[in-house]
Amino acid sequence: MTQSPATHFTIEPEVEAALAEGRPVVALESTVITHGLPYPENLTTARLMEAAVREGGAVPATIAILGGRVHIGLTAEQLSYLATRAGEGVRKCSRRDLALALARGEDGATTVAGTMILARRVGIEVFATGGIGGVHRGHPFDVSADLSELGRTPVTVVCSGAKSILDLPLTLEVLETNGVPVIGYGTNELPAFFSRSSGLPVSVRLDTPKAVAAVVRARRELALESGLLVAVPVPETAAFSHEAAEAAIRQATEEADKEGILGAETTPWLLERVAALTGGRSQEANVALLRNNGRVAAAIAVALHSPIST
Repeated sequence: MTQSPATHFTIEPEVEAALAEGRPVVALESTVITHGLPYPENLTTARLMEAAVREGGAVPATIAILGGRVHIGLTAEQLSYLATRAGEGVRKCSRRDLALALARGEDGATTVAGTMILARRVGIEVFATGGIGGVHRGHPFDVSADLSELGRTPVTVVCSGAKSILDLPLTLEVLETNGVPVIGYGTNELPAFFSRSSGLPVSVRLDTPKAVAAVVRARRELALESGLLVAVPVPETAAFSHEAAEAAIRQATEEADKEGILGAETTPWLLERVAALTGGRSQEANVALLRNNGRVAAAIAVALHSPIST
């Protein structure tokens, strides 16, 4: 692995070679491993997501901080290490936290915002995740740093919308304010994470990786320092009805308010509670959409590295 003490970066050899040769690479976050799913499901899901990216023709680069060094791409042993720690002593790293984790020699799992920053730093343009953060229900001033990062970091984020435990209309408003186009991939509506639709319109519907790649190239030409959000519905076989998802989310949100759950702990707590209320079905949907998003992101990355047909 290439290491540079001056920059605190370690790039896994396969990822480094792909970047040097101009081959497609897809970034993956690490908070889904440490804060999103329990062990051993988190490790299994991380491996399946990397495999999905490979199936799509791209090289996966899971990003994390280990011992104060940024790792672009993790070995099998490093994935296992993070999975078994599952949040214990692992800092959840958004923009605010990255320098702290590096300077203090800590382990850190990167959020959507943190992953975007580090992916951009090494030249990775496409990033796959489950859902972005957003505006929390009933707490309009509790706004995820993911939204502002999308407004200032030119990375294409492939996801299944914002996590449906959030206030989706307000989240769309903040994305609009930050100048972030929301592309519905094969859909006219914003997906609602566990369910395929929310009733909320997207900026534009695009149906192919080539069409998304054309928007990315246009953004480059305009030198816009903002990201793109590509919203992909959860596969039908794993999807919830909007009503079923809403019932579990409303109950979990009410319980979180009663328990005084606030800040960075809100999303992990709500996801765990929704999983309990749905008998684990929400976790199954989460895994299915993560794998699907990995495949779609890989296809977009491949299209970006393909010659432009005239």
